[in-house]
Amino acid sequence: MRVTPDLSTARWRKSSYSGNQQGDACVEVSGDYPGTVPVRDSKNPAGPVLMLAGAAWEPFVAGVRRGSL
Repeated sequence: MRVTPDLSTARWRKSSYSGNQQGDACVEVSGDYPGTVPVRDSKNPAGPVLMLAGAAWEPFVAGVRRGSL
């Protein structure tokens, strides 16, 4: 059984590639949960949160950095 962590005290950070203009698409992540990466839409902080396995997040970030995603 999976247990969803309490995210009420999560410290969220926005991508350094995010623009500061209203309407920019951006995600925020929290590094407070070992082995799991919570991801949310910065424009809707009260909305749903995706809980990704750390093992899946690392290749995704690497692909973005390479420009292949």
